[in-house]
Amino acid sequence: MTRVGILISGGGSNMVALARDMTGDHPGRARLVIANDPGAGGLLKANALRIPTAVVDHRDFPKDRVGFEAALQAALEEARIEVVALAGFMRILTPAFTAKWAGRMLNIHPSLLPKYKGLHTHARVLEAGDARHGCTVHEVTADLDDGPILGQARMDVRPGDTPQTLAERLLPLEHRLYPLVLRRYLAGDRTPVMLDG
Repeated sequence: MTRVGILISGGGSNMVALARDMTGDHPGRARLVIANDPGAGGLLKANALRIPTAVVDHRDFPKDRVGFEAALQAALEEARIEVVALAGFMRILTPAFTAKWAGRMLNIHPSLLPKYKGLHTHARVLEAGDARHGCTVHEVTADLDDGPILGQARMDVRPGDTPQTLAERLLPLEHRLYPLVLRRYLAGDRTPVMLDG
């Protein structure tokens, strides 16, 4: 049974979707949720799911990414985590840290990568006039929102959509895609998954 650690920064809805899926014959179990913000709402949700939690507050490490990541690594090692899932974790990780987890760290990003890496993806989709939008699960590498694509979920952009309506419609697709990809990934299947919503 693979020990999975989930990193969050906010409400943790994708963390909940992952954790709820990791039951029964699933090849993994959520063994730790780490937040970089002690006020992250996902910590309460993890507690309700009886998953151990930790806080590594990035504000305790001003201008010291190495120290912040050393504390992250220590928490992951203490819980004997084998695979890390980033689920709304809003910190950019250094190449040194991602190298330690090469092939063992996944992320979900709210765009159809390689389009719109970084922030404000919903607004950028609308500004570009795209007809389709979606989310991507990928392996984490040293480059931001890069790495092999493991799955995508796509949906139509509707007339009158705003960044908020796109985000609201995309979230349920994220909650379907990420657990499916993680389950397959832990079972050794790296074939990309494609969903339409």
